[in-house]
Amino acid sequence: MSGFRLGCRSSEGDWREKTVTIWHVELSDEETSLYEALRQQAIEKIQEGSLSPGQRRVQILAEIMRLHRTCCNPRLVMPDSTIGSAKPGPSVRLSKSCGKTATRYLVFSQFVGHLALIREHLDTREIAYQYLGGATPIQQRAAAMDAFQAGEGELFLISLKARGSGLNLTAADYVIHMDPWWNPAVEDQASDRAHRVGQQRPVTTYRLVARNAIEEKIVQLHDYERNLADDLLEGSDLSTKMSLDEMMGLIRERESE
Repeated sequence: MSGFRLGCRSSEGDWREKTVTIWHVELSDEETSLYEALRQQAIEKIQEGSLSPGQRRVQILAEIMRLHRTCCNPRLVMPDSTIGSAKPGPSVRLSKSCGKTATRYLVFSQFVGHLALIREHLDTREIAYQYLGGATPIQQRAAAMDAFQAGEGELFLISLKARGSGLNLTAADYVIHMDPWWNPAVEDQASDRAHRVGQQRPVTTYRLVARNAIEEKIVQLHDYERNLADDLLEGSDLSTKMSLDEMMGLIRERESE
């Protein structure tokens, strides 16, 4: 793992430490084999046929997102797959091994389907949690937040896209991002749901990143373009942002170091 520490001073003047750590997840042999097969298929599909640059860009993005979902859980791309995911395990281990009483966790994912599989994972282990997705009604959203703040549920699963005001969740002192988002500013904003005025304890954020896969490359992009994903997903002109070759570089095998 690698990480760094930040600090934020509240209006009352107290200093609340914030630590951000990247947790590299080792995919199983089965996950790695599936990922590699899908990666090779992606390259073949992109290279064959006569597509316009615009069509090729859309196809490359679709394959990038497919590989990203594969890193999260094989069932996100193959619903009937019996291959287990390495991702839910670390999140549960984190919640059980931090060694502090009354420790609470916010767990974010950009994929609602990923959160559904994590809920299934937690249900089978009888681990209490709250849930908030983009489609969660306002009243149910408020009830879930109040319940978590009152101590009901060890984890709060939240869609990264479930934005809105009033998401103060200072009962949590740990934040887990199950999959890296292109724009780290969006992740930072989500993490700060716990790192708000009224938080009296240090906040630790873990970003789970699949090793030797596209997720590592997404994290590398954070260093030079914080707004890349917004441009990609909104269909903006990327001529000055990312070329087709650069996008293909996310899919091609990483060069030997």
